[in-house]
Amino acid sequence: MKPIQTAGVIGLGSLGVLYATLFTRALGKEQVPVLADGARIARYRKQGFWYNDAPCDFNYTDAAARTEPVDLLLFAVKFGGLQNAIETCRHLVGPDTLLISVLNGISSEEILGDAFGPEHVVWCVAERMAAKKEGNRVVCDPIGELAVGVPAGEDTSRLQRLTAFFDSIGFPYVVPADIRTHMWSKLLCNTGCNQAALVFQCDYGPLQVPGKPRDTMIGAMREVAAVANAEGVPLSEKDVAAWVDIIDHLPSNGETSMRQDGKNHRKSEVELFAGIIRRLAAKHGISVPVNDWLYQQIQEMERNY
Repeated sequence: MKPIQTAGVIGLGSLGVLYATLFTRALGKEQVPVLADGARIARYRKQGFWYNDAPCDFNYTDAAARTEPVDLLLFAVKFGGLQNAIETCRHLVGPDTLLISVLNGISSEEILGDAFGPEHVVWCVAERMAAKKEGNRVVCDPIGELAVGVPAGEDTSRLQRLTAFFDSIGFPYVVPADIRTHMWSKLLCNTGCNQAALVFQCDYGPLQVPGKPRDTMIGAMREVAAVANAEGVPLSEKDVAAWVDIIDHLPSNGETSMRQDGKNHRKSEVELFAGIIRRLAAKHGISVPVNDWLYQQIQEMERNY
């Protein structure tokens, strides 16, 4: 297997800045193109970025001007920008390019597989970090980890190539026993935590103590577990308790990505959370009143932006 020597990043939200920083520190600036179209690259160069109070020295690269494929391409855009990102970077995915997505939800891996072939995609979940972006400044502590894997029964060589790279640069990762179940588990977390934080306009603090925000978060999580079971994914109350414990130990003044979207009047990723849970629940005849309420509240909030 060819070792990974170049790692492209597309999307400079909080996670994009985090991983562009980690890769650049490990590989060097020239080996880590931060990719976008020409207009966005011009904005990046003009405004710059800061990570944990240090200026970022990124290799801002107009994707159209680069001809050589990258060995690893990390997608860190919002879900609504995924198709544009795919087209922007399509010519940079070669026969040996690996793809990972740190998007929320359970949909991006399938979309990338349809676009480039599933043999390029390593399934991925970004977890256990507390990242906050305000303007061009990102603060992240802790940095968390990536959970990576391939679906059961598939060739694991691409996963082994990726983890060998991560090992070589000291990058934090885990390999769950079942990546599909793990991705659903993170969906359970996000559907509860992110949406409750947006609707109640709060940081982690009110989610960590008794009250309606916490009750709503846990109720939404339990509904995801019920839908997951109907889809053949074995989530349970243990998964709910495990994620609540993780949330309880995050900085109380930290904010979910959806809360940050709400503060900046950006459209949220509600369709990836309550949206998909409501659709799957309807398919199985399952009642999900908490997610119904959250979905309606978020839709109303966004109509008023």
